[in-house]
Parts: sequence; structure tokens; C-alpha cells
Amino acid sequence: MGRQMNLDRTDYHILRKLREDARLSIRELARQVNLSPSSVSERVRRLEDEGVIKGYRVDIDRAKLGCTVRCMIEVTLRNGEHERFADYIRQLPWTEFAYRVAGKACFMVMLCTPSMAEVEACITELTPYAVTVTHVVFSEVQLSDLILKTEQLSSG
Repeated sequence: MGRQMNLDRTDYHILRKLREDARLSIRELARQVNLSPSSVSERVRRLEDEGVIKGYRVDIDRAKLGCTVRCMIEVTLRNGEHERFADYIRQLPWTEFAYRVAGKACFMVMLCTPSMAEVEACITELTPYAVTVTHVVFSEVQLSDLILKTEQLSSG
């Protein structure tokens, strides 16, 4: 784990704006945070170099691609076959995320599929070496990035 970077209110403001729209030009971002484009450019470059900004991504609406069934699967491996499971879940096109966790389960996996048939096929594939508990997702609670709220900062 890397060292923690000290950020000021302006850095947090830049992060918040980029989180809202990562496609903002440096000029527009500078206008919105009330700094010169060169200053904003340097701050963004520093945030990238330090790994605070890890990349810029597209947020894909999987439902618009026909994947409307979402479920969280707790996976408990029978024989500690972590690599076998990881290899399988990496190649599965329906996987949104997979975390190795502590507790009763070994992994938590989110699938987003066109139908329950794909969920069943996944569970069938895992059955020889894992026990699964599947939770169907009805809806998502939208969260804000509280860590980016400058009002919460104790310094800066």
C-alpha cells in the first residue's frame, strides 16, 4: 500500500468535478474550480502520478445491453481452489466485480446477466468445488462520494 497523499480543498474540488464528469477539458475544469488551466493541469498530473486518479472509465449501463438480472453470489470454496475460481470468474462475461473476502465466504461476486439461465449455468459450473449463496438484486442505493466532500476535511 502506497503512502497517503496530502490533499487540499482545491484538490478535493478537482476530484469531485472529475468524478461528476471525467471528460471535462482542463480549461473547463479550471473555470469551474477558479484556477488557471496550467495550475489545474499540474494538480491533475500530480494526482495521476501519485495514483490518486487511477484512470478514467466509461460507466456502462448493462441493462441497456440486455443484462437486467443482477445477483450477488457468496462463494465458499471447498478445497481452497482460489486460482481455479479466479480464472473462471475472470473469463465470465457477466462478472461486474469479484472480491476475495474474510468471513464465512471466500469471495463475493456480482453478476449482471440477460436471464437467470446464465446465473444457473455459473452456479452449476461452480458446484463441484464451491458452495454458493445467491442474492437477487432488486435495486441499487445511490451513494455519493462522501470522501470528496471538502466540508468533512479536518485540515486544508
